[in-house]
Amino acid sequence: MQGYRASILRFTDDASPVFEADGLLVVGPSGEGPRVVHAVGDHAALVGQFPGLVVEDLRGHIIAPGFVDMHVHYPQTDVIGAPAAGLLPWLRDYTFPHESRFHDPDYATEVAAFFFDELLRQGVTTALTFATSHVASVNAAFEVAKSRGLRFITGKVLQDRHSPDGVRDDTEQSLIDTESLIRRWHGVDRLGYAITPRFAPTSSLEQLRGAGELAAKYPQVWIQSHVAENLDEIRWVAELFPQSRSYLAVYGDFGLLRQRAVYAHCIHLNEEDRAQMARSGAVVAVSPTSNLFLGSGFFDYLAADTAGMRYGLASDVGGGTSFSPFHTMLAAYYVGRESQTKTGLSLTPGQLWWQHTAGAAQALGLGGVVGNVQPGCEADFVVLDPKATPLLARKTSQANSLDELLFALIVLGDDRVVVRSVVAGG
Repeated sequence: MQGYRASILRFTDDASPVFEADGLLVVGPSGEGPRVVHAVGDHAALVGQFPGLVVEDLRGHIIAPGFVDMHVHYPQTDVIGAPAAGLLPWLRDYTFPHESRFHDPDYATEVAAFFFDELLRQGVTTALTFATSHVASVNAAFEVAKSRGLRFITGKVLQDRHSPDGVRDDTEQSLIDTESLIRRWHGVDRLGYAITPRFAPTSSLEQLRGAGELAAKYPQVWIQSHVAENLDEIRWVAELFPQSRSYLAVYGDFGLLRQRAVYAHCIHLNEEDRAQMARSGAVVAVSPTSNLFLGSGFFDYLAADTAGMRYGLASDVGGGTSFSPFHTMLAAYYVGRESQTKTGLSLTPGQLWWQHTAGAAQALGLGGVVGNVQPGCEADFVVLDPKATPLLARKTSQANSLDELLFALIVLGDDRVVVRSVVAGG
């Protein structure tokens, strides 16, 4: 057993934040899997229950759940900050040329190693990630994630049409490769597989049908794609799939809306789309820095809540402009404020933090596994310094409530706040 003494942030099952000013976190083994949280609470009340416990003294710091990034593209690490007029030109001019390089296993491994190191440096301990259409990109990501002991999900991108040479795949072979990768990697250590159509326009009817058949055959794997991000994209989908009710309905028509299906963006949905999302159990990866950067629009939190949709936050690098969860939470606050004039909505600091930790984990079907530091959770957590910069130290020292403390970290925080990311208690 190992103890950590610090202030501790965690969440109850109803998404309420709990803060122990002088807390104790106790982690230890649980069978053959990763180390888990055995106890958490007030230090004075808890420490006597663990005689002889070795305790690392981190007073002055905050222990919080490791962040969960619901949607990020590891091959787009070097695309971040690329200027473009919008989504489709950005894909054409930057993304596809970069992704074409991932047929090379050595190149894919080098980028994956940098990517995971950057995630951990920023406090992200779980991620659902796009690879590319190349099998080598998937194997490289899984191998690097496995070596770091991460809980990580990815999959080979499916895109057999409307894509340039170098990233376009073959319909039949893409589905054979997907099933082989599922069998090789899903459930190994802390790894999971995601069936990954890039987005509806770049997959033929045959490829989408095959993806749906694999989703039915392997119900424990994830599904990930994009939907209703950009108005030009939506018009294109309507031309390509005239038989479908909407862009979202395309995925439903092929059996790709279910539990563990994660769709990035979901900006331009209608009421029927939202109802279909809620019924199916599919969830949203809200990507505010990407949406602001590409001018795509704003996620409608109030409409999502009214429909009963589930969601969590995502960086969406490289359309997103930062790996930092603090930047993502702040952008989500801006999005909430943008709609406040129409809806009266204002996201609280606790809600924002929950969306990037326990809420994102619940949306992924990993509630009670990651995203929290409650007993039984895998021991993924971050150690934060609320005095990491002079301005942040000045602001947090004046905080009179948990909301004020969390909001100061969201607004003024960045990678300098993250002292350490602990994965599986190691």
